Amino acid sequence: MAQENQILYEEEIEQIDKALTRLIKEAEAKCALLVDKDGHLITRQGFTQTLDTTALAALLAGSFASTREIARLVGEPEFSVLFHQGKKDHIHISLIGERTIMVVIFDDRTTIGMVRLYAKEIGESLHEILNNAGKKSREKNLELDADFASSAEDKLDDIFKD
Repeated sequence: MAQENQILYEEEIEQIDKALTRLIKEAEAKCALLVDKDGHLITRQGFTQTLDTTALAALLAGSFASTREIARLVGEPEFSVLFHQGKKDHIHISLIGERTIMVVIFDDRTTIGMVRLYAKEIGESLHEILNNAGKKSREKNLELDADFASSAEDKLDDIFKD
């Protein structure tokens, strides 16, 4: 089944950025990223200057894809949350809706419990933002399709009038 591309406008990106900034502040995380399931970075907030966020986004999407297959093999439809623990930095990854992945990178200044709590809360907000953006995109596409059809009809009338 082919998935349609979702278009995010500046207004939605600003809402997403505010939500991610709130997540970082409340959970005391280092940074947060929003990635689509194809591995494209949508936006990022926090301390990301030392990270190759483009490569990280692609690898995280790949990790989620392989984990989806593991879930299938053990009889689960999908694992919606992943956690990777390192010596000093940790990564919390959660699925937002059907197509988006939220990534939170944090260290020992906070706990996984705090990150999970705020990631769940912000994830629900992001899901709503993305759903509303999807509806808005579909409405704009219908509007553009109608404009195109009308314009094409006018051009064809001009061509065949002679």
